[in-house]
Amino acid sequence: MSARPFNLTPDLLLRAYRLGLFPMAESRKSQTLHWLDPEMRGVLPLDKFHLPRSLMKTLRSGKFTVTADVDFPGTIAACAAARENRPETWINQEIERLFIALFHLGFAHSVETWENGALVGGLYGASLGGAFFGESMFSTATDASKMALVHLLARLRLGGFTLLDTQFITTHLARFGAVEITRTAYQALLAQAVEAPARFSASPDPAVLLREIDAMRKESP
Repeated sequence: MSARPFNLTPDLLLRAYRLGLFPMAESRKSQTLHWLDPEMRGVLPLDKFHLPRSLMKTLRSGKFTVTADVDFPGTIAACAAARENRPETWINQEIERLFIALFHLGFAHSVETWENGALVGGLYGASLGGAFFGESMFSTATDASKMALVHLLARLRLGGFTLLDTQFITTHLARFGAVEITRTAYQALLAQAVEAPARFSASPDPAVLLREIDAMRKESP
């Protein structure tokens, strides 16, 4: 892990992701970024997503409205915000600036969960070919970030993506089917994924999206 000053550009960031690297800051106020290339990498197989019945019930209830690429700046800001159970964050202002630039270039996307018109959950990440690099998620309402994750998976599947990189694996992600693989195995998946002709659809046909989510539930381990 090596320190880097504030000299990154969106193009250099994409090159780093293509090589399997990703940046993190030590804190919100940190002026230094670090490149990470962990020996074990978290991935969430797109065909082995575990979609619990209870979550499917919440999705069908209409409690939440889920969108994509509607409020990328608001989503990354919420992911970076300090919370009672997480007073510090690795998303500093430089990472925020770079990802907003990637979003405007079409290489970063967000999925937002709304309740009564308020943004209560979401996630964001970078995309390159058929690879999606999940960066962070947040939730201020029960199941809000989970709703965003379900919708992300459905959009990635519909768009022809082959790799969802979660960087690290957490207990939360493991419940949905995330696994750890070696750096070598990840590099092999990445090399194929970045060359895939995938397309992230922010606003797919609602009926098509719902059918894909239904298919995910039927395939759920």
